[in-house]
Amino acid sequence: MRTAVITGGSSGIGAATGKALAGAGFKVVLTARRADRLSEVAREIEAAGGHVATAALDVTDQSAVEKFAGRIDRCDLVVNVAGGAFGTETVSTADPADWRRMYEVNVLGSLQVTQALLPKLIESGDGTVVILTSTASFTAYEGGGGYSAAKHGQHVIAATLRLELSGHPVRVIEIAPGMVETEEFSLNRYRGDAGRAAEVYDGLDALTAADVAEAVTWAVTRPSHVNVDLLVVRPLAQAAQHKVHRRA
Repeated sequence: MRTAVITGGSSGIGAATGKALAGAGFKVVLTARRADRLSEVAREIEAAGGHVATAALDVTDQSAVEKFAGRIDRCDLVVNVAGGAFGTETVSTADPADWRRMYEVNVLGSLQVTQALLPKLIESGDGTVVILTSTASFTAYEGGGGYSAAKHGQHVIAATLRLELSGHPVRVIEIAPGMVETEEFSLNRYRGDAGRAAEVYDGLDALTAADVAEAVTWAVTRPSHVNVDLLVVRPLAQAAQHKVHRRA
């Protein structure tokens, strides 16, 4: 059975991707920092007949990532979901610690997990790396400098890795969603202010975590000779990063 490792698997897009890939016949290995939440997601997957394992993991801890990879017997697919946005301050007022945190989890997290599992992906003879970025990876906007910078960093990892793996049996896929309403993303960005977090999605039907998970599953289940370099997925209401139609 093909094995998929998913980071950020305890909630949101990561959890939804785990469920979708299990439904597509993968054995899924869910990783995240919160073991209790991982167990809840795993129970749901098992109840639906899927094959799942879990591992508590902080993707910013290189030693822990390497130890985790050493315990994995097989890896055919890695989906780098772990990430996030912290703060909406301007470049002139932002706390560098927030930018550092975003860089470490989004960029270095994806780098370290991919590096650690790449030998097994190559060994599989038909491996796939997915990096979940954002439309922010190629469009800047006010108050999003740190997040856009981090997501651009992930975009560059995907583009560079695809060049460097030319001739090897590993596909590199970037999925770039627009506005996705999950239980935690905007809440973290607005530092726990539930009111401001909810306002982001007022008057529109944003993408759901399941929508993005379906896009990931579609991309990774194409024939082996087909590489989806970059898949941009937005809600209909979001014509561009700066143009969103909201119902009155």
